[in-house]
Order: sequence, then C-alpha cells, then structure tokens
Amino acid sequence: MKKLFSSITVLITLSLVGIIVMQISWLKNLIALREDQVKQNIDNVYQSLSTEFGRLRDQYIDAASDDYSSLFSQRSFFDYKTITIGAKLSSDEIEKIIQRAFDEAELKNMEFEYAFISGQMMGGNINIEKQSPNFYQVSSDSLKNYTPPVRFIRSQSGSASENITKDEVLYLTVLNWKSFVKRSLIWSILFAVLFTLIIVSAFYLTVYTMLRQKKLGEIKNDFINNMTHEFKTPIATISLAVDALKNEKVITSPEKLNYFSAIIKEENQRMNKQVETILKASQFEKREAEIDLKPLHVHEVIENVIDNFQLQLHDKNGEAELHLKAASDKINADEVHFTNLVNNLIDNAVKYSKDNVPIMLKISTSNSGHNLVMKFEDNGIGMSRETQKRIFEKFYRAHTGNLHNVKGFGLGLNYVKSVADSHNGTVKVESVLGKGSIFTVEFPLADR
Repeated sequence: MKKLFSSITVLITLSLVGIIVMQISWLKNLIALREDQVKQNIDNVYQSLSTEFGRLRDQYIDAASDDYSSLFSQRSFFDYKTITIGAKLSSDEIEKIIQRAFDEAELKNMEFEYAFISGQMMGGNINIEKQSPNFYQVSSDSLKNYTPPVRFIRSQSGSASENITKDEVLYLTVLNWKSFVKRSLIWSILFAVLFTLIIVSAFYLTVYTMLRQKKLGEIKNDFINNMTHEFKTPIATISLAVDALKNEKVITSPEKLNYFSAIIKEENQRMNKQVETILKASQFEKREAEIDLKPLHVHEVIENVIDNFQLQLHDKNGEAELHLKAASDKINADEVHFTNLVNNLIDNAVKYSKDNVPIMLKISTSNSGHNLVMKFEDNGIGMSRETQKRIFEKFYRAHTGNLHNVKGFGLGLNYVKSVADSHNGTVKVESVLGKGSIFTVEFPLADR
C-alpha cells in the first residue's frame, strides 16, 4: 500500500510539473508571438505614416505651385525644398496623426517619440526640422524601446513635387513596447496562472485526501483491534462462567450460582457500556444526540465523580486536589453528558499516568467574565505536539509503544469535545511530553 501511494504521488507530481512546464512554455511562445505581431504592426504604422506625410507634403507643394503660373519660372528648386512636414505641421498636429495611426492599428495608448530630419540624400547639412522633447534620450535605449528601420518620406509618383523636394526622414521610437505586449496579454496570462493554481490546488487536495484516507484506514484498523481487544476479555469471561454453570457442583450450590451469574451480568454491563460509548460518539457526530439542558452546579458534579475514582487513585497511591474557587458554578447543561465529560477527563488522567509514580491530579475552577473555567491538571506521561493536534479526533489514541495497558476506543476526548461544542463551550489542552497535561474546559454560566 505504501509503495502504491508513493507511486501515485510521484506520478501526480510529474504530471503537475509537466503541465506547469508546458504552461510556462506556452506563455513564453504566446508572448514571443505577440511581440512579433506588435513589432510588425509598428513597422506597418511607420510605413503608413511615411506615406501619409509624403501625401501631405505633396499637397503643400501643389498648393504653393498653384500660386505661381509656372513651377520652374517663378519659383526655384530651393524654394520648394524648404517645404517639409517638420516645417509645415505643428507638434500637436504631428502627434495627432501618429496617434491616430496607432489607434487604427489597434495599438492604442502606445507611447512614442519622433523626429523629422532633412538634407541627408543631397549630401548637404542635416537639419532637424522638428522633434519631440525626449526623442534622443529614448532612441538610444534599444532594450526597452523599438525604432523601426528608417523610411524616407517620398512624394507620390507622378506628382508635381516628385524629384524636386528635399529628402526628409521620419524617425519614430516606440517606448516600452514589450510592456505594452504584456499588458495586452494580461487576461491570457491571468487565466493561465489561474488554471495553474487550480491544478496545483487539485493536486494538493488529491494528496491531502489520500493522506487522510490513509490515516482513516489506520485509525479504522486500530479501532477494530481495540474493539476486538475490549470485547475479547468479557466474552471469554462470560463463556467460562456459562461453562461453569453447567457444572453439577455449581448447580447444586446457590452461592456459586449467584457468583457466576454476577460475573455474567457484570461483563455484560461492561460490553453494553462500550457499545453505548460508540453509539454516543456516533450520535454527536451526526448531531442526533438529545441534550436536556437544565441548571447544574459544577462543583457538586466534580465532587461526586472524584468520589467514584477514589479506589482507582488509591490503587496507584494517587490523590486528587480540588481547588473549586469559582464564585459562580451554575451552568445550563445536560447532567448525564456533562458528568460523562468530567468522568472522561479524570479517567484519562488515571489511564495515562506514569508507572510506579503516584498520581497527582489537580482540579480547579474559576470565573472568567460570564464563563466558568475548569482545569484538569495531571503529572502523567504527557503528549507530543503532534498528539495534541489530533487528540480530539475520533478514534485517535496516543501511541504508548507496544504496551496495551491503556484500554479504550479513542473516543473519550472526542466525546469531551462534542459535549463542550454542543453546550457552546470550549476545550483545549496544554501538555509537555513526560511531565503531564492540563485540560482547560470553559462553559458559559447560567443566567441568574
């Protein structure tokens, strides 16, 4: 079973790792593909802007030529070469045209810087016609920003301005374009991360459920073993008593008949008590237990239960100290269940006492606000932290090695917690392994 569980865990882990690796690879490929698409769109925008600005410049030159009777007789080539986009358009107009081109290419809110430069092709001086404030700062950062390959602003073929205009270049730099790519993929990335978290959660729940089922299986086996052990002795005793009743010497002796009949009745009551314990635990788990609440004085209950344990304490040279100092000890509780709660806590201290060490049991009460606080302190074997976490679980029993001197089904403290919960109370434990335990039970006081 352990090998099968380990194999399943390894296979699920490998599957999870494989899915996560595939998700990461898919995200990387998606981002790379989107980057290529965005870069291509930027190039297309740049190309369309070069064409658009060339068309606008042709319009300005055509308008200028219409003012003169002849393009060549009344206006020199140099005059026409002064007509450039950088000179004709304002910064706001240029930015609106560029932004509109990005919007049409579904690249809204794309940040950019630009510059118009003229005079390159004719071998003359390079003139900066117009530029945005941060162009030079951002154009040099090629890691974060992208500058498409240079395109000249060309006149349309067959236009009046063809071959006579000054060479003009639009430099365009797109800022933080990779961040723009990631923002455009934010929902895809979030869904991928969410899907991965769901898979991880499913893996965790699967392994957790398997571990819990494994523990429940172990608890079930322990319960069956404990139940077999608990019922084996009384059954064997009853069987021997029944056989003895068949003996002629016993039949003819009223005293012996009464003796063996008493044994049968005692062992039968013992088994019935064990069955009742299991049934009560089941009823509380299903919330079917009937709770008959009525005013109850806690000090009286504790004193009565302690009296019933005097013989057991005497057998182990133990004693119980009562410090019942609560000013008010009246609560609304079911007398039977609350008495069983006190009985189980004291019985737990007796059962888990140290060998050859006198039992020292201290029971105290006090008031805290509108609550009654009861403490059951012993000098027993104590509990580890792991045991303290599980001590109130159904059928759980603290390990005592290979010793079987501690009997029970592991239902006592689970029953205590169920009773406390059903009365709107609490129970908690503090323990040090080898030194003892303190159980603190808190119940609301009855209204006066």
